[in-house]
Amino acid sequence: MAHAQPQEASGKIVQSGRASWYGPGFQGRKTASGETFDTNELTAAHRTLPFGTKVRVVNKKTGKSVVVRINDRGPYAHGRVIDLSRASAQAIGLSGVAPVSVAEL
Repeated sequence: MAHAQPQEASGKIVQSGRASWYGPGFQGRKTASGETFDTNELTAAHRTLPFGTKVRVVNKKTGKSVVVRINDRGPYAHGRVIDLSRASAQAIGLSGVAPVSVAEL
């Protein structure tokens, strides 16, 4: 069994682009996967990755990374590749929109 290394190289780069975060107005509502959304969990919305997929998101501005689990669909804003929960965004120093890389683990 392979083990994950704490570097981006441990996963296949799925895409690079811009990330944003979501939460206000969604807390407690159902996600596309059927789970209840909790902005304090390390989760994210992605358009195509299967629910339950874990990805490492690296903020290219801060160099910080976080591992999140895909449990929702989105983002729906043009030019964004992933929408992070508030906790996930805070972990990588994202307060608005930032350039990121997304690597499947």
